[in-house]
Amino acid sequence: MDPVLQSLISGLPTLVLQFIAAAAVYAAGIAIYARLTPYHELELVRGGNVAAAITLGGALIGLAMPVGATLARSLSVADILVWGAVATMMQAAAFGLANLLLRELPARVERGDIAAALVAAAVQLSVGIVNAGAMSG
Repeated sequence: MDPVLQSLISGLPTLVLQFIAAAAVYAAGIAIYARLTPYHELELVRGGNVAAAITLGGALIGLAMPVGATLARSLSVADILVWGAVATMMQAAAFGLANLLLRELPARVERGDIAAALVAAAVQLSVGIVNAGAMSG
């Protein structure tokens, strides 16, 4: 059998399992983040609130980076789940940090304050980048 095809056949089940685990931890992380924020970002985004879209985008990307790094270094599905949970906690802490830096962040996002949203998203992306680097090795 062709070595490339053999590699695909032997590696595909692991890829699918790890992808499902990463997707599940990512979805759970975003759901937890959405529950922790005192406003409903998706509703605000659906209503055209650009500031909410910016903060949600920062959270989505900020969590995707460390989850991706976890995939690159994982030894097992349990490894992905544990480090994905750590990444989720770090993103929650990033929101808390942004909230400390920017007084009344939730109210400001709800009002559509793009300046505050950009800083909050930058904090989340920065934490995600540093977290991904730490998880990578």
